[in-house]
Amino acid sequence: MILKEFDENKEAVINPSMFNKKIKDFPSTAVSFFSRNVMEEFVRKYFPKEIGAIDGETKRYPIYEIDYKGCKLAVYQSPVGAPACGMHMEDVIEMGAKNFLLVGCCGCLDKEIEDYGIIIPTSAIRDEGTSYHYMPEGDENYIDPKCVALIEEVMHENKIKYSKGKTWTTDALYRETKAKVESRIKMGAITVDMECSAMIAISKFRNVNFAQIFYGADNLGGEDYDPRSLIDKTSMDNKYKIIPLALECGVKLHKNL
Repeated sequence: MILKEFDENKEAVINPSMFNKKIKDFPSTAVSFFSRNVMEEFVRKYFPKEIGAIDGETKRYPIYEIDYKGCKLAVYQSPVGAPACGMHMEDVIEMGAKNFLLVGCCGCLDKEIEDYGIIIPTSAIRDEGTSYHYMPEGDENYIDPKCVALIEEVMHENKIKYSKGKTWTTDALYRETKAKVESRIKMGAITVDMECSAMIAISKFRNVNFAQIFYGADNLGGEDYDPRSLIDKTSMDNKYKIIPLALECGVKLHKNL
């Protein structure tokens, strides 16, 4: 099987250094949001300074810097899906970041998780292809417990209710069949996403720190599928609450890693 052909050589034919340069005084900690609306609200509210960009074929992604509570953080938008998200992580590592916090919505497999509820993933089922290019084959990747604990500290300090557990990372949004959902629930997954297991693998391969925060969106854990806030855009203020929380987590990682 091709996905068993992991090559540990860190030098590839194409490397991030060919397209990116180190940026002087680049923040060591980066916070990345997926949502376009969240990024636009972040820029509108915090007036960050642009310090770089990832120029792709489909879109230009600015890299911002913000001084938040005395800590310099890099903030940028990640594209959805493990391959594209992973390329952006590689680019930002090359620019100088050493700690990463990824922030986005997820599908809920545990029907008790509320819409917009906060979830901290601790591990991820590897049902995507990208991670197999960064570490040997296996069913599951684990986030460094120290990074998880630091994110939990922020939740406790801010008295925020949260869930914690395993996520199922898959490439195929439209192939989350009933049988697969039931199987992944039996494996212990409480959420489903499209990037986490790959980002864990990349972070370990490149020797950087990684943590993630989800906020609950659609519910796949009930008898019938409920899209909830995945398609309902009438409660954006609930989504925007993730911005200061993510920045708080970024500061916590910056000060303790």
